[in-house]
Amino acid sequence: GLSYKYELVGPDGSVLPLKADPLARATELPPATASRVIDPTPFRWTDDDWMARRAARQAPDAPMAVYEVHAGSWWRDATGEAPDWDRLADRLIPYVQGLGFTHLEFMPIMEHPFGGSWGYQPLGQFAPSARFGSPAGFARFVDQAHAAGIGVILDWVPAHFPTDAHGLYRFDGTALYEHADPREGFHQDWNTAIYNFGRNEVRGFLLAGALFWLEQFHVDGLRVDAVASMLYRDYSRNAGEWIPNRYGGRENLEAVAFLRELNTVVAERCPGAIVVAEESTAWPGVTNAVPDGGLGFAYKWNMGWMHDSLHYIEENPVYRQYHHDQLTFGLVYAWSEKFVLPLSHDEVVYGKGSLLGKMPGDAWQKFANLRAYLSFMWTHPGKKLVFMGIEIADPAEWNHDATVPWALLDDARHRGIQQLVHDLNGAYRAIPALHRRDASPEGFRWVVGDDRANSVFAYLRFGEAGDPPALVVCNMTPVPRYAYRIGVPEAGAWHEVVNSDAATYGGTNNGNGGSVTAEAVASHGFAQSVSLLLPPLSVLILTAKG
Repeated sequence: GLSYKYELVGPDGSVLPLKADPLARATELPPATASRVIDPTPFRWTDDDWMARRAARQAPDAPMAVYEVHAGSWWRDATGEAPDWDRLADRLIPYVQGLGFTHLEFMPIMEHPFGGSWGYQPLGQFAPSARFGSPAGFARFVDQAHAAGIGVILDWVPAHFPTDAHGLYRFDGTALYEHADPREGFHQDWNTAIYNFGRNEVRGFLLAGALFWLEQFHVDGLRVDAVASMLYRDYSRNAGEWIPNRYGGRENLEAVAFLRELNTVVAERCPGAIVVAEESTAWPGVTNAVPDGGLGFAYKWNMGWMHDSLHYIEENPVYRQYHHDQLTFGLVYAWSEKFVLPLSHDEVVYGKGSLLGKMPGDAWQKFANLRAYLSFMWTHPGKKLVFMGIEIADPAEWNHDATVPWALLDDARHRGIQQLVHDLNGAYRAIPALHRRDASPEGFRWVVGDDRANSVFAYLRFGEAGDPPALVVCNMTPVPRYAYRIGVPEAGAWHEVVNSDAATYGGTNNGNGGSVTAEAVASHGFAQSVSLLLPPLSVLILTAKG
């Protein structure tokens, strides 16, 4: 289609730099910056069944396992080029479906001038990036994902925008979209401009952008980036570098009002869609309803769980007994919000290394630790999110200019991690106790929470009445534990659904023969108990056979 820009005259009569259309539906391929006219013919959707059912599939009592993807580096062909949406759909959707994930989450696909920002400095709030093909191609991708039973979530950035000359910055020669005072309108961490949420026009622009992806592209959710930077006027600022609100406080009242309006409007206009907050502070009520004083998000990323659990698993097992609380503390606040447990791209960039690289010990122990950690995550209350490459134990930091190193799957150890993720997703979806009461403290009970000397943890997960309970036992040292007795709520047989030490995952194949029978030996407040062999650096998931 035709390329175009706007020529504007500033307040002083001077001609401003040519501007891209803030509402453009398509753009030229970066580094070109013009907007493009596209065919306005509506896409013919075939996902009525999905749209009718998605509210239940994204509810707090549903299993949600999210696979986070950077569209430009998940897979590249022999020439090193990233695929367009159609080619990506042919590979990515069957892959995600085959591993049992319920959702895909894309890092921002809105048009952005600098590829190295990974999309987190967008200017085209209404335009899928030309890097990945056409808007119609993205619509086809979403339609195919829905046909495969996969939801699509987009990262969305309403907090700030880059200051490129062709963009929103000083759009008409004045601070139109941003605050004029840099203490409010400039983010020194990212060298970006901050939206002025106090202007009706700016809020309307951003709300329209959010609804555009949800309504026009049938996207199932938005993950709002950098919410903490929106909520606090003094975010990453020293004294004297920020302006208090009208009450003298640090809260950004206009941003709070915008987020509440966003979640209210999305709930009214897009039934079943979800909005997720990446919020890293203790702001209260992020997922509480707006009428109850909350922000109204469906879910919040649990950054505290992520930091604490990673710190624990990075410790040498010899010293884990001194950090025992870092795995148990998350259950103190697990139901204060509706949480997503995130192992996102942020944990495998900027010198942090890979998830596999964070694990202590020799090569065998690194893989065993990773298997145990992922198994702990999948059985902990909260929805699941992992970044691409984690599921095959990529040993390197993520590189947005490369591709996931799929040749690793020639190695049985990496295939073992992938198989474990497949089986964890299967257990998570098939066992109601692992998801039905995710947002309720009645769905969880510690059995062994204080055995720091052995670094053993055991807990029960419960579903609704009639759902068999699940028992999870974690041994976070390389020392096998024999005849370890754990109380259970039901007599009879307990089936070993997942053993992260199984040979198929690359483990030593220690275990309990697939099943144990509860004995009439009282333990941990129950009339019966099971005696288990706990393999080294392992997690067992057992369910009552009933």
